[in-house]
Amino acid sequence: MSKYYLNYLDELESEAIYILREVWAQFENPVILFSGGKDSILVTHLAKKAFFPAKIPFALLHVDTGHNFPETIYFRDDLVKELGVNLIVGSVQESINNGRVAEERGKNATRNALQITTLLDTIEEHRIDCAIGGGRRDEEKARAKERFFSHRNDFGEWDPKNQRPELWNLLNGKHFEGEHFRAFPISNWTEMDVWNYIKRENIKIPSLYVAHEREVVWRSNSWIPNSEYLKLEAGEKIYTKKIRFRTLGDITITGGIESEADTLEKIVQEVSAMRKTERGDRSDDKRSETAMEDRKKQGYF
Repeated sequence: MSKYYLNYLDELESEAIYILREVWAQFENPVILFSGGKDSILVTHLAKKAFFPAKIPFALLHVDTGHNFPETIYFRDDLVKELGVNLIVGSVQESINNGRVAEERGKNATRNALQITTLLDTIEEHRIDCAIGGGRRDEEKARAKERFFSHRNDFGEWDPKNQRPELWNLLNGKHFEGEHFRAFPISNWTEMDVWNYIKRENIKIPSLYVAHEREVVWRSNSWIPNSEYLKLEAGEKIYTKKIRFRTLGDITITGGIESEADTLEKIVQEVSAMRKTERGDRSDDKRSETAMEDRKKQGYF
C-alpha cells in the first residue's frame, strides 16, 4: 500500500492554504494586511495558490505611515498591478491632520503606535470583518500567544485570555456586529521556513532584504538608515555600510545588520546561523519588555 508524504514546507503550505480558504468561507469582507515585508508577501503568494486559477479574492490593506522605505512602496504598487487586486490605503498622516492621533516628538519618535488608530478606522470605514496578517509565533513572545483566528472586540482590542479554542483544526469566526478577527495563516512558520520557501518558490522580495550599501547611523545597538526623518544627535555619525534588513517597518525604526548575503542562498545560510530574533533590531520593540503585547491589546497587527 503506497503512502503519500509531504515534506515540512509542503505541510506548512497546506496548513496556510486551509486557513486562507476558511477565512474566505467564514467572513464576508476579509483583506490581507500588506506591509511590503517578506511575511505579507508570503501570505499573498499563498493566497494566489489557494484560489488558483481564480484571482485572489482579497483586497490588500496597507497602513501607510508616511515614513516607509521608498523601495517598499514601489514593490507594493508593482505587485498590486501584477495581481490586479484592490489596494486599500489607510494614511497615518491623514489621521494626524484630522486630529485622530498626535505626532510623537524627540529623538526616538516613531509613528509605529499611531498605526493602531489608522488601522481600526480603516477597518471600520470599509466594514472589514477579518484582516489576514503575516504574524508568526516565533517572532515575539506576544505573537506566540496568538491563535490562527484572533478575536478582536468592538473596540478592536485583543484579549489574549479571551480567545476561541482551536481543537482539531476547527476555526470559529463567529462574531457580533462591530467585532472583527485577525487571521494568521503562517503562525507556525519560522524565519528559516519563510526563507527556505521563498527560495524554493523563487518569490520576488524587496531589495532591502539583500545586502547592499546604504548610509546608516549606529543607534540603539542597530544600524538605522539615514533618511529625511532622521535627526542626528551629538556624537552620531553617518557611515556607509553593506547591510540588509531582516524585517521591515518604518525607515525610522528598522535596524539593519552588516551582511554579505546578496543572494537567497546566502540569506538562508546566514539565517541558519542567527541566534538573535529578527525583531531584535526594531527599536519600537525595545521600549519595554511588553511593548508588542501592549500595542496588540490596543489593536495593533
